[in-house]
Amino acid sequence: MKLCVIGTGYVGLVAGTCFAESGNDVICVDIDEAKVATLQKGGVPIYEPGLEELIRRNLAERRLWFSSDLVTAVRASEICFIAVGTPETSDGSADLRGVIKVAEEIGSAMNGYRVVVCKSTVPVGTADKVAKAIRSKTDHDVDVISNPEFLKEGAAVEDFMKPDRVVIGGSSTRAIDMMLTLYKPFVRTENPIMVMDNRSAEMTKYAANAFLATRISFINEIANLCERVGADVADVRRGMGSDRRIGHHFLFPGVGYGGSCFPKDVQAIIRTAHENGLEFPLLNAVEHVNETQKRLLVEKVAHHFGDELKSRRFAIWGLAFKPRTDDMREAPSIVVIEELLRRGAVVEAHDPEALNEARKVFADRIRYHRLNYDALEGVDALLVITDWNEFRRPDFKRMRQLMRTPVIFDGRNLYDHDALREHGFTYYPIGRPALEIA
Repeated sequence: MKLCVIGTGYVGLVAGTCFAESGNDVICVDIDEAKVATLQKGGVPIYEPGLEELIRRNLAERRLWFSSDLVTAVRASEICFIAVGTPETSDGSADLRGVIKVAEEIGSAMNGYRVVVCKSTVPVGTADKVAKAIRSKTDHDVDVISNPEFLKEGAAVEDFMKPDRVVIGGSSTRAIDMMLTLYKPFVRTENPIMVMDNRSAEMTKYAANAFLATRISFINEIANLCERVGADVADVRRGMGSDRRIGHHFLFPGVGYGGSCFPKDVQAIIRTAHENGLEFPLLNAVEHVNETQKRLLVEKVAHHFGDELKSRRFAIWGLAFKPRTDDMREAPSIVVIEELLRRGAVVEAHDPEALNEARKVFADRIRYHRLNYDALEGVDALLVITDWNEFRRPDFKRMRQLMRTPVIFDGRNLYDHDALREHGFTYYPIGRPALEIA
């Protein structure tokens, strides 16, 4: 099939590349001409495992193109995907101006029937607005489909190529049949393609992310209670997760969730509820817990060293909001580092992929280290924020020699008490007993 994908952020770039990998001809469109030029040469502006290889291969095999010419792309395509950003506004609602603008441009460019697919995360009712915007610019027939993405950053290519499910929202048999044909190669293991109306598809995306965010905030509250009563959240998690009705996924305590989806989507669904005369106290609590949790490590630091941290030096391992990505949007590390800086501390930071993104946030206010052990030299403590695999089995003997004082604040519960005790570390995890060496 011939497709265009408008917007080359995480969603658009992964979707367009993976559609090309399954044999379709795909034009990815973006207004940023410098970005388009980089992509056309095989350069990738984001870190996503496996993506660069797929882009280069499909460029070479002439199934994938990048362009800033939306009109030509629309006229060359049967299906047009809208994958532009929907940032959060000041009141928590999703900003749809980019989506509607693209819809109008598609309408102006159309020279025949098109299926237009909302791939962006959008509030309930957006498909109707997109259809209205397109029809205001053309007399050609158009069907609008809602097709939310369920990609995890750091595993987006795998998620797209082997989805748990595909959700297609629409009412046109013609358009739905085209979408079923498009997605058939991705569900050969019989994972479901779920067809429903547009509004249910739009709500499915928000409901899924809000529920996952709720699980994270719930286990973080349980972890905090475990610390007060002397329980171990690792054991509690195992006991809970063994119940098949609950399971173990998204029950890892830590320093809160971040990224481009959960914070924004929780806010958007709260706003949608408010606009329809409903309060959503559960999700308001989820959001409050998450913001509080991001400050938990600094509270532990202050408890150990005192509120005055001037001239104290702290190493940070992990800046991205999760491993296997360079994305720092809403990352807990930002809250932690800003609070340490506010209290006068010096920060030595390391992340396997996010150092360039961190420089956009902190500039020269912190120090950056390409190697994790380099960040430890002479520090008063290490704070682990992101659970990259390379942090899980460090050389504690080497760490002990490098650090001025052997103290670890572990925001992801990566380490074993026995190993730390052997090397003389004081250790503060989340929801588990602390290890304090006199």
